[in-house]
Amino acid sequence: MATFQPDGKAPLDAAYHHHKADAADLLEERADDHTVLVATAATVGVVGVGVAVFEAALLPGVVLGVAAMLVPKYLPRIGTALNPLFRSTVRGVYKVGQKTREMVAEAQEHVHDIVAEVNAEEDVKNGGSKKSADSAAPPSA
Repeated sequence: MATFQPDGKAPLDAAYHHHKADAADLLEERADDHTVLVATAATVGVVGVGVAVFEAALLPGVVLGVAAMLVPKYLPRIGTALNPLFRSTVRGVYKVGQKTREMVAEAQEHVHDIVAEVNAEEDVKNGGSKKSADSAAPPSA
């Protein structure tokens, strides 16, 4: 393998062997992950069958346990996949809120217009009555 050299530089073939070893380690880790996954699935299957045979009421607990075991591994992927859905939902709700505000403002404006018309009609009636009462009253001498 690599020999120590006083200048601190290892031979080129040492770096190649190191890189080759890293690739082999990665392949072994992937194989280990697959093996662990298969072993876990087999264990869960055996426990599930045992629970189903002895006590079926425990099945929901087993399902929740399996879900709790898988969540940390797959939650980042689920979050990444749901991010666009979440964004589009928030945008849609925001647009609906804006449209609702516009509709409420328009309805409020119509109500204010109607109230102003009623007040104007009242003023005309009251103002006209006062003028007719003033003209009907005898002049004070």
